[in-house]
Amino acid sequence: MTMIAEKETETIDVQSRKHTISLLVENKFGAFNRIAGLFSAKGYNIDSLTVGPTEDDSVSRMTIVTRGDDNIIEQITKQLNKLIDTLKVTDLTYESFVERDLALIKVQTTAETRPEIMQIVEIFRAKLLTSARKRRR
Repeated sequence: MTMIAEKETETIDVQSRKHTISLLVENKFGAFNRIAGLFSAKGYNIDSLTVGPTEDDSVSRMTIVTRGDDNIIEQITKQLNKLIDTLKVTDLTYESFVERDLALIKVQTTAETRPEIMQIVEIFRAKLLTSARKRRR
């Protein structure tokens, strides 16, 4: 049985808070390494990082989640804007956006435990992708 679970989260308003930064970068060799290296060199931590193509093959979108106060995030934003591959940097923290976590979970089950697992799937609004029963040989 394979399921996908999505979880919506909210940002908590504190001094050092979670920031979601969206970048449009040129889809060139080494761009990802330069951006990750910037965080490493400055001692900033990356909580989450995703990269994906856009409708333009020459541009990729990076979404970085990091933590810090407004001054640290301002420094990160300025440093990211200085990189030659960076086209646009947006801190989404103060804008309205939807944030989701995605997990693919494979669960081994028996006929006895299947109803309980299905109940958990419903509680967390997960989606059941497949339900294959293993055949005994």
